[in-house]
Amino acid sequence: MKAFMDDNFLLNSDTAVELFNHVKDLPIVDYHCHLIPKEIAEDKHFTNITDLALGGDHYKWRLMRANGVDEKYITGDAGDDEKFHYWCATIEDCIGSPLYHWTHLEMRRYFDYDGPITGDLSGKIYAHCNAIIAKGDFSAWNIFKKFHVAQIGTTDDPADDLQYHKQMIENRKHDSKLPLIQPTFRPSKVQDIESPNFVNYIQTLSAASGVQITNRETLHKALDNRLDFFHEMGCRCSDNALDPPVFVQQPGIPAEADAILQKALKGGKIAHDAALIYQTDLMLWLGKAYNARGWAMQLHMGAQRNNNSLMVQKLGTDTGYDSMSDESFSQPLAKLLDALEMEQALPKTILYALNPTADTMLATMIGNFQGGGIKGRMQWGSAWWFNDTKLGMEKHLRTLADCGMLARFIGMLTDSRSFMSYPRHEYFRRILAQLIADWVDNGEFPNDMPRLKRIMADICYNNVVEYLGIEK
Repeated sequence: MKAFMDDNFLLNSDTAVELFNHVKDLPIVDYHCHLIPKEIAEDKHFTNITDLALGGDHYKWRLMRANGVDEKYITGDAGDDEKFHYWCATIEDCIGSPLYHWTHLEMRRYFDYDGPITGDLSGKIYAHCNAIIAKGDFSAWNIFKKFHVAQIGTTDDPADDLQYHKQMIENRKHDSKLPLIQPTFRPSKVQDIESPNFVNYIQTLSAASGVQITNRETLHKALDNRLDFFHEMGCRCSDNALDPPVFVQQPGIPAEADAILQKALKGGKIAHDAALIYQTDLMLWLGKAYNARGWAMQLHMGAQRNNNSLMVQKLGTDTGYDSMSDESFSQPLAKLLDALEMEQALPKTILYALNPTADTMLATMIGNFQGGGIKGRMQWGSAWWFNDTKLGMEKHLRTLADCGMLARFIGMLTDSRSFMSYPRHEYFRRILAQLIADWVDNGEFPNDMPRLKRIMADICYNNVVEYLGIEK
């Protein structure tokens, strides 16, 4: 029997150990996350372990609710020591859960605590971690340096003034060990023409861009201004939530989209079918705009959000009440990509789906639009959200190898709101090392260690650096 989470955790052969050791200290590129730029720029210092480990982490909140923990001890006004106790009391029984592994890795890598995490030990663990935090050097920047974080892609609204990104550019001039923090252009509020807040948002975008938005032409001019500004601030990637993708194909779509937008701006109620026309036109225009700037386009699909209306009313969005959608989207996705490709305007694109029933579809979809002399131009992005588990990552990697070219994959990201998430990259690297070792040890690939190490390093670091044009 193997020891609990020892140095060779998840590594079951000498081949796997050698491959993991080759990549374990490579820098981390976390090109898509939801860290708050203000907290990064101001080098947030954490008050205690609860602030660091549970703040904003809805993965953990969902498990606590499943364990019968009252909301008071999750997002409510209970003391931080009480909240941490209930988290420890929850995690102790989470056999088979990735959060069991993540949480123990977090405690080991951040606080050198290698014992079990249980409710009975929560007071001891709380005091141990807080004593380290109290020394005063436990902050966002020091975490980045500890884990060799080379790049972070935040998620930012087009109307954002990016003041904290400006500050981070200055910070980096004075401390070269800080990661490159790049904004990511996420136009969700521009897409959501059915939202009751759409008109107010467009007014905000008008003010930010210096363009009074009254129709399709001025909307595009405003977005162009913001895209240029984001580019100047280092943005090289967009993020588009498509729940689900839509594509309406008809000759008069630009004129119809213009009429629909003008109606919305005058306070008119937009029918769903009309919204689909507007959204199709907008995504085609955005795809061309991203391509013109050499950006990568991320498309996140298959989320079904805010399902528990009562709790969303109490706590707001992004509090753990989202799940997978089972709506099919292969046809509109293919048509969107094809329409851009027909105009030679399809940017480098990263596809993500939340429901694993779409895995093989996406793994084969990217093969339709590869080319242009770009290695891995089309990517099926890393196992996302509910899928970044041991089983989910293994399935993702195997399916990508089955249907495409795993060696050109751009690797792991956290998609997280937590500064505690960097051990997930270690988790991924261990899983990848064991998977590749299995193929080698079973005689399915030559035991060519230099080649194997290069493939490992490419997937864990080199590919994404090349794909996003990040300076090493």
